[in-house]
Amino acid sequence: MVFRQIYEEGLAQMSYLLGCAATGEALVVDPKRDVDTYLELAESLGLRITAIAETHIHADYLSGARELAKATGATLYLSDEGDENWKYKGLEGFSHVLLRDGDEFRVGNIRVKAVHTPGHTPEHLSFLVADGAVTDEPLLFLTGDFVFVGDIGRPDLLEEAAGIKGTALPGARRMFRSLKEKFLTLPDHVQVWPGHGAGSACGKALGALPATTVGYERRHAWWAEYLEKDDEEGFVKALLAGQPEAPTYFKEMKRLNRDGMPILGGIPHPGRLTKAQFDRYLREGAILVDTRDKFAFAGGHIRGAINIPAGKNFSTWAGWLLPYDRPLILLAHPSEVEALTRALIRIGLDEVVGYIPGLQGYADGELETVPQITAREAKALWERGEAVILDVRGRDEYLAGHIPGALNIHAGRVLAHLDKLPKERPLIVHCVGGDRSSTAISALLSHGFRNALNLTGGIRAWQEAGFPVEKGEELVSA
Repeated sequence: MVFRQIYEEGLAQMSYLLGCAATGEALVVDPKRDVDTYLELAESLGLRITAIAETHIHADYLSGARELAKATGATLYLSDEGDENWKYKGLEGFSHVLLRDGDEFRVGNIRVKAVHTPGHTPEHLSFLVADGAVTDEPLLFLTGDFVFVGDIGRPDLLEEAAGIKGTALPGARRMFRSLKEKFLTLPDHVQVWPGHGAGSACGKALGALPATTVGYERRHAWWAEYLEKDDEEGFVKALLAGQPEAPTYFKEMKRLNRDGMPILGGIPHPGRLTKAQFDRYLREGAILVDTRDKFAFAGGHIRGAINIPAGKNFSTWAGWLLPYDRPLILLAHPSEVEALTRALIRIGLDEVVGYIPGLQGYADGELETVPQITAREAKALWERGEAVILDVRGRDEYLAGHIPGALNIHAGRVLAHLDKLPKERPLIVHCVGGDRSSTAISALLSHGFRNALNLTGGIRAWQEAGFPVEKGEELVSA
């Protein structure tokens, strides 16, 4: 059996290609949307993709399953578990098989068994794989967002991201049963290959290793002691505590992955815009995504631009802050445009109409800057009650220590809470060191908050100066 893990750093996402050397057939599990990766890999291995499977309806990225099926004619193998809200739609014209718990299919000599493992989502399947050319005993367990290295999938995404209230607690209880009845009944030697690694928002403590085993997780995962003691209540409480903020775009991904999305037919290649084209697109409502670092953006940018620096977190921040109903223009070096475009289409932001490589042709007076304020200056305003402090870190960071009286709205959610922010007095924005606050301020500036000031050095500079910090609940919850 040929086996390859494909890792996408930006979303910490893992997909898989499994091939039968005897027949030349291949299966791809949980593909990302830029599917040329799998086509090229299969060709290099002398394989043809005949099957594509998904563990569940993903929330954090737009699936490439339909895209790859369109390109190859392969059969889709999808879950038929879960209630009516989590049934796949839009499958007309695709060869597909709907799977329930215990169903099996073969790809050459590879035997794949669907195991219903609800908890993260109601319809979630994991795939137990055996190399039939050697034995019918399972060798691999492709767990999607069920079991990660050192962690398990969060059960609160339907509530947090999709807005389906009252699902987190039942999901946590289903996760307990899935671990007890499906995962821990497997032999210790079975290899566990998850759908995400460290950095994903689909769990809270994912390990950085690419794989683990049933036996290792049974002994060392944080949840193992709760299962050993059959302590469901303790497990549920521990699982739901401390989960990271769920990006707002997750709801859109759930809908598109369930109902169907546009088929791209290839990777888009946005062209370089002339000054006239650029100005016209801006007049017509396009958003400029400035991918330079925070210092370049602060020094001078085009009014209305959103600052999302190029890098491994680009997809996530784009999903947090960019709308799905307006064209996008990239301000980026030509060598970065393709990678940035791929990062955007992975979360369904397809309408990139072009790019500009820099701000040549703009005079300094035509560019907007980000006003800066030192910790000492901020403290003086804070003591006199003349400014509002906006802490754009995550909730748990805020609770661990914040400037007394500071508002807390996660940087990705500032646009959803503009009504809670003043425009008539200084608004001092900070994170830890300035990266997230730069992105948040760019969003505020684009919506007319000319009073926003960036706390230079973030709360780190405030603390190093010996200024007061307290612990406690937020005044504003995002």
